[in-house]
Amino acid sequence: MIGVTSLVGFGEAGQAFAQPGVAAFDIATENGETRPSKITEYEPAQVRWSATPAGALAHAELVLILVTADQALPAAQRCAPLLKAGTLWLDMNSVAPGTKREAARAIEAAGGRYVDVAVMAPVLPARLGVPLLVAGPHADAAAEALRAYGFTKVAVSGAKVGDASAIKMIRSVMIKGLEALTAECVLAAERAGVRQPVLASLDASWKEQGWADRADYNLDRMLAHGTRRAAEMEEVAKTLSDLGVDPAMTRGTIQRQREVGAFGITPPDGLTAKVDAIEGRVA
Repeated sequence: MIGVTSLVGFGEAGQAFAQPGVAAFDIATENGETRPSKITEYEPAQVRWSATPAGALAHAELVLILVTADQALPAAQRCAPLLKAGTLWLDMNSVAPGTKREAARAIEAAGGRYVDVAVMAPVLPARLGVPLLVAGPHADAAAEALRAYGFTKVAVSGAKVGDASAIKMIRSVMIKGLEALTAECVLAAERAGVRQPVLASLDASWKEQGWADRADYNLDRMLAHGTRRAAEMEEVAKTLSDLGVDPAMTRGTIQRQREVGAFGITPPDGLTAKVDAIEGRVA
C-alpha cells in the first residue's frame, strides 16, 4: 500500500488530480517569492503545500509529476536526490520518449522508481477518470498505486520507459495535426465565402471506418497517386495564399505526397504490406 502522495506541479492537471491531505509543490510559489496568488489555488484542494520541493517530497512514496513539458527533465534532476529509496516517480508529462528515458536515469540513479505515464485525454472534466497508460519496469506497481489513489482507467502499455510516451506522442501527430488542418481549411473556406458547402462536402465524403482501414486507404491513395496529388496540392497552396491564409500544413502535405508517390510502388494489399513497402524505400 502506497503511503504519502506528493504532487510536483500544481497547474490544471495538478489541481484536477489533487486530493485532501496530499503534499504539493509548484515552482510558482517557491519560497513564497513568486506568484503568491498561486497559494489561493492550494486552499480549495486542501493540500499541504510546501515552498520547497524538499518539503513536499520528504515523506513521499508516490510522486505525480505534473509540470510543464520543458520542466519535466529539470524537475527529475533536481528532485532525485530528495527522494526516499523506492519512491515511485510517475512522470505524467507530455514529452518525448527520449526525454523520459533521460529523466528515468536521474531518478533511478538516486534510488527512486521511475514510471512513464501518458495522460490520454484532457484532465477536465474527467479528473481521476482520465485514461492513463503506464510503462516501464515498475509499471505494475505504479498501476496498482494509481488505482489505490483513485484513478479508474489505468492500463499497462509496455515494459520499457518510453513505451507509453511513444503512443501519446505519435498519436498526437494525427490528433493535433487534424486540429491544425481544420484551422487551415476552415479559415480559408470562411474567407472564400464557402464555409458551409465545404463542411457539407466533408460530411458527405467522410467514411465511417476504423483507423486501421482509414490508414490503409490513405496510404493506398498516396502510393498510387501521390505525385499527381502533390501537383494538385500546389494549387491548393496557391488558393490559400491568395486568400491570405498561410498554407503551412498544406506545404507539408505536398512534400509527403510527393515523397511517397515518387517511390513508384504499386500498392500492395493490406496496411502492414504497405507500411513494409514504404519502410523498405525509406531505409
